[in-house]
Amino acid sequence: MRVLEGEKVTKYFGGLAALSKVDFKVERGEIVGLIGPNGAGKTTLFNLISGALPLKSGVINFKGEKISGLKPHQICRKGVARTFQSVKVFGNMPVFQNVLLGSLFGTPTAMSSADATKETTKLVEFVGLSAISTVPVKDLTLGNQKRVEVARALATKPELILLDELMAGLNPTEMAESMELVATIRGRGVTIFMIEHVMKAIMNVCDRIMVLHHGEKIAEGTPKEIATSKKVIEVYLGE
Repeated sequence: MRVLEGEKVTKYFGGLAALSKVDFKVERGEIVGLIGPNGAGKTTLFNLISGALPLKSGVINFKGEKISGLKPHQICRKGVARTFQSVKVFGNMPVFQNVLLGSLFGTPTAMSSADATKETTKLVEFVGLSAISTVPVKDLTLGNQKRVEVARALATKPELILLDELMAGLNPTEMAESMELVATIRGRGVTIFMIEHVMKAIMNVCDRIMVLHHGEKIAEGTPKEIATSKKVIEVYLGE
């Protein structure tokens, strides 16, 4: 079943087309990668899907229902969660409270404080942060701050999660752990659409990859097809 679909998605900033007539789809249970050079329009696409930016033209559907035009909190409560390229956390609040906010304010149906606390405890453990759940997030490593963001997104009970450069800035050990985390999230029944510059991660965890360049989709296919595409090598991967 198709979870997410965009048709002729277009966004201008002034006279510049950040995205031009981009078609895309994500099937239930897939891990889909989104790659391309800086300025290709990747984060802009995530901002359009999540409602942070309005579309110029085109349409975005989630589970067959139009979501373009809705507010970010409405899209979140329909089952679309996201993380950010630059981590957006409440730095002075402890890990636990950051994640708890997702359970209290982002879920499709309201949760009691007791249920939200129980769910938060499970999620903090799931991302491996139980031992530091009372530590202010600003005192954590970048890798752990990203895990807080993932846990908070999962606390909203999404069917689809948008991961924006989860691996950026991580050391090899943290990267391997994050790749494992992505696979485990899919194992929980959550569909994943992820932007990533780390090719090892994209090629190893994704079922399918889409490539943007100057706001246009230039390729789409399996990791093997993308890795051997002359056009993708020319504009992005290099020899």
